[in-house]
Amino acid sequence: MTRIISALTDVSDQYDALFVDLWGCVHDGRKALPDAVAALQAYRKTGGKVVLVTNSPRPRTGVEKQLQQFGVPEDAWDSIATSGDSARSAMFRGAVGEKVWFIGHPGERKFFEPLTLLEDPVDIETVALDQADGIVCTGPIDPMADPDVMRPEFEQAIARGLKLLCANPDIVVDRGEVREWCAGALAALYTKMGGESLYFGKPHGPIYDLARRRLAALDVEISDDRILAIGDGILTDVKGAIDEGIDSLFITGGLAAAETDTTHQPDEEKLTSYLTRESSSPTYAIGFLR
Repeated sequence: MTRIISALTDVSDQYDALFVDLWGCVHDGRKALPDAVAALQAYRKTGGKVVLVTNSPRPRTGVEKQLQQFGVPEDAWDSIATSGDSARSAMFRGAVGEKVWFIGHPGERKFFEPLTLLEDPVDIETVALDQADGIVCTGPIDPMADPDVMRPEFEQAIARGLKLLCANPDIVVDRGEVREWCAGALAALYTKMGGESLYFGKPHGPIYDLARRRLAALDVEISDDRILAIGDGILTDVKGAIDEGIDSLFITGGLAAAETDTTHQPDEEKLTSYLTRESSSPTYAIGFLR
């Protein structure tokens, strides 16, 4: 049964490392959440390690810059694992071919910058749909548009047997008070229509393997039973943690704020009802990271 806690310190001494989601937990898409930042800073002062594990399609350096813009200080984390890095590695290994049709905001074209860490990476070229071997999706061009607007192009792609590489499995995010569609919504539609989508972020295994490598690079050996995953996505953060055998802290005041009636803390009955509907059982729950 999920235990509602009042602060991270209620359980943090049981864990040597945290895998922490960003959007909805550490920032709201515009600015840092002060209580969350303070909680992570305090945890690190006790010797704990913090790996930010995000479904952002950006490479790690891009997320670092974004964190600076949002006001998240560097002493709140140790390392970063992004869905973008995991997906880029797969792309440059040829997961969807050499010629790809790109779906995403023009500002996300850094996704295609050369990846020097791989031996003999594939030369990737972005082309029109009718010339493509596969699809790379970092997100919708218009995050406010219904994913169904992509149906005509997806029908063509599916007819040609193209695979879609999804750089961000999130379905939606809240930017401040505005809910936006993410790449995961397009990938879900593509799969529903009969296409094949490849995922590399939460809840899928590759990003957790990357997060563990980030931990190892900090010269620490930490077993899974000493890691706590924190996030507001029941189908991404919590499901991924459960699938990996990692304890989880569900932030109810993010994507599920309405369903759990969260202001400061979730309503216990509504939280139980929500978790039952989602067939999920996080280890802990809290209104907001603090």
